[in-house]
Amino acid sequence: MILEVAILDVIAGEEDNFEIAFKKAEEIIASIQGYISHELLHCIEKNNRYILLVKWETLEAHTEEFRQSDKYIEWKRLLHHFYDPFPTVEHYQAL
Repeated sequence: MILEVAILDVIAGEEDNFEIAFKKAEEIIASIQGYISHELLHCIEKNNRYILLVKWETLEAHTEEFRQSDKYIEWKRLLHHFYDPFPTVEHYQAL
């Protein structure tokens, strides 16, 4: 299992719109082969910050199955304009 971690800084004032868009986008990611689960968490200290945690069966499920799919184009259309700065995505595995 691979854990994708992304800290998402949303443009201030766009939090509600981001959350609405994410409700649509999460259906996209959940449909990808190799997807296990995800959580979107809202930061208490910084209102426009979120953390996205996605569990994948393999790294390739994220980097190839998802990121190289037509569904990723729709994901980007729904979400990428909310980020400032654009998030860094990292992948983790258990020891």
